[in-house]
Amino acid sequence: MSVDQTHFRKALLNSALPTPEGLSDGRGHPAGARFSVYRNNVAVSLTEALEVSFPVIRKLIGDENFKAVMGVFLRQNPPDTPMISQYGATLPAFLEKFAPLAHLAYLPDVARLEQALRESYHAADGSPVEPEILQSITPETLMGARMTLAPALRLVRSRWPIHDIWTFNMEPGAPQPAGGPQDVLITRPEYDPLMTSLPPGGATFVDALRQGNTFGDAHDHASVGITDFDLTTTLGALIAGRAIHAIATGDTP
Repeated sequence: MSVDQTHFRKALLNSALPTPEGLSDGRGHPAGARFSVYRNNVAVSLTEALEVSFPVIRKLIGDENFKAVMGVFLRQNPPDTPMISQYGATLPAFLEKFAPLAHLAYLPDVARLEQALRESYHAADGSPVEPEILQSITPETLMGARMTLAPALRLVRSRWPIHDIWTFNMEPGAPQPAGGPQDVLITRPEYDPLMTSLPPGGATFVDALRQGNTFGDAHDHASVGITDFDLTTTLGALIAGRAIHAIATGDTP
């Protein structure tokens, strides 16, 4: 008897469902307890992967709550890739609609930040432009330049202080979050991702560059409604994060 693959996948992550028909223990007997053990091992492995990928979410809701919530998540969001390290990309969207945690409205954005850190870590490498090259471009030429940013670069914009929430939970001695929105730039200057909380308008500037706008146009977009846009800090974060990988000017062949 063949095994219904759809039923098998559902039963694998839901202990309330019966063992799929057609499974045997290798000696011709119904799989029964062996399938239960296998099902438990799969759930434990996926939950452990989520614990590694979303450590701050785990801290914010506690170990037991995390395991219970992830049990619900597993049943509704089975893996769609054989790489367990990539599992959990849909967790932020799941948390947005998970009513029992609705009172912790910042959780989905914290999860987005942790997912972005993971994506940055696994992103492709590249060759950054040395700061001296950027410094050699005249201001007039720079305004018309377009920049290619690193594959590892990520932006997470939030109405919550997600950078401060993350650091408070992960870095000893970090101050408590003060409140207010935060836009976070994630770069990968070496092996590990680096987070930087951007000044007002900074995320708009970086996003405009990423979409192919000229440096000058990106600056104009960032300055809308912000009279004191801090270009120096924003550009400094890109340079420190080795996130500028190419600069095309009118003089570029």
